[in-house]
Amino acid sequence: MKKIILYILLILGILLIISGILMFFKKFSSDNVWLKDYRGVWTKIGNPIKTPDYVKEQQKIIECAKNLYQKNKDKELSSQCLGVCGDYAVDIVHVPRTEEDNKIENQCEDFRLGKVSHFIELDKNGEIVRIV
Repeated sequence: MKKIILYILLILGILLIISGILMFFKKFSSDNVWLKDYRGVWTKIGNPIKTPDYVKEQQKIIECAKNLYQKNKDKELSSQCLGVCGDYAVDIVHVPRTEEDNKIENQCEDFRLGKVSHFIELDKNGEIVRIV
């Protein structure tokens, strides 16, 4: 009888260890990551434990871009530069893009001159079109 109880406890212990290992791998599995969506925005998949610094940085840049949009939304926004946020130029573009969006004079001068390396395009409603 003692052997049966010992075997049952041993099996329960093994099952407990296996379930703990599976939970550990699930917690750190590829289901819990940050991926860029079609616009270039980092998006949470699953429930990652922490937010990487590069995601936090992009979130700050997006917040800055949205603030620039809010400051300028009362103007006639067509296809122009709103300003700069960090290393990003913030441009308004049409959806779908038109030739007006590609005109040099409608792009941020800081981007054209290489003062910033990236850009965020927003539509007329302030929604992100793309981040590059």
